[in-house]
Amino acid sequence: MSLVDKMIVVVDDEPDTAEMFAEMLRLNGYKVHKSYGGAEAIEIIRQVRPDAVVLDLMMPDVSGVDVISMLSQDSQLARIPVIIVTARSKPPSVKMSPDAKNYVYLTKPVAYLDLKSAVDEAILAAQSNTSR
Repeated sequence: MSLVDKMIVVVDDEPDTAEMFAEMLRLNGYKVHKSYGGAEAIEIIRQVRPDAVVLDLMMPDVSGVDVISMLSQDSQLARIPVIIVTARSKPPSVKMSPDAKNYVYLTKPVAYLDLKSAVDEAILAAQSNTSR
């Protein structure tokens, strides 16, 4: 399965960080939409139905935890893999969707290969789950 042209939404309230992650993903052939806040991210995710979301947790408007909660409550969005990229050292207690395998947790700073691997693996796992 080709990962080229898959759509990723990158969500981080720090524009430089969002752009750095977006560029890392573009280098691998992904199409990327960026958002600098949770509220905007929810709208973008609903509109573009991405193949994965790279999500910061700590944002000033709507937290990443709230974005995850919204995704898990929407049957059309619940299976989108989420790669949580945050400065927190341990995962939050988030009510995960029944298909909780679609969450990956990375701690900042994130190396290029770690982000690439996490996104690639999350999308491939989601594709194999939907083809069953």
